[in-house]
Amino acid sequence: MEFITISVKCPSSLIDVIIAELFENGFDSFQEFENGFEGSCDASSFSEEIIQELLNKYPDVSYTIKEQEKVNWNEEWEKNYDPILVDQKCMVRATFHQPDPSVEYDIVVNPKMSFGTGHHATTYQMLSYQMILDHHNKKVLDVGCGTGILSIMAAKRGATEIVATDIDDWCIENSKENFSLNDVRNVQLIKGQIDAVKNGPFDIVIANINKNVLMDQLEAYASLLSNSGTLLLSGFYKADVSDLIQEGNKYGLVQKHETEKQDWAMIVLNKPKG
Repeated sequence: MEFITISVKCPSSLIDVIIAELFENGFDSFQEFENGFEGSCDASSFSEEIIQELLNKYPDVSYTIKEQEKVNWNEEWEKNYDPILVDQKCMVRATFHQPDPSVEYDIVVNPKMSFGTGHHATTYQMLSYQMILDHHNKKVLDVGCGTGILSIMAAKRGATEIVATDIDDWCIENSKENFSLNDVRNVQLIKGQIDAVKNGPFDIVIANINKNVLMDQLEAYASLLSNSGTLLLSGFYKADVSDLIQEGNKYGLVQKHETEKQDWAMIVLNKPKG
């Protein structure tokens, strides 16, 4: 057994409430549906007794719990995977693909069991904006780095110091491999939550996670940003944008930019001088 997945059917008004409670109890990956959601957590942090007590207090809620082995995404990729081209300027490919010398940025990613290939709309939007954001001589924090793809782009764009964090051992291992494949050396990898990051401030903070984690950690991101710093957020739907902007405003962050792709959104917030 590697991790636990819980499938919850509930009224739409309860989805965010229950997800927030599950997040407080070790669940860190969620996918919402029209009549509920799925959430996952590492088996070592799961307590069925606590989850039963949590969910049984809500009316009209049903759920199933199952144990799952982690999927080897390398094997899945090689079955059916093509390189992706972002804005005609960046190719994201695996080691078994040939490079395209015509593109400006060539990123090699072997995903193993981590999220972040450029195929998902959130990663695509983050990469697209990174290609127009000035990284030269900047200090960058990549929260929830997954495969390390956004840190790799930051390095290719001229960032001089990069800190990448994740809570998953697989992501840390996979990021190390992908940094090596792309000859990225100026990265410090930290396994842990956002409070493990002590070496701010940062000119750019990048977080492609999910709405609930972002809402919970926005205050920390703001505190780690330098004056005039830029915060890139994705991993949520267009309908969630206003909630994240309002939460960011509480900590002095101001919206600068917004994009949308396949109902997934990305926003850019700035921390004004002074």
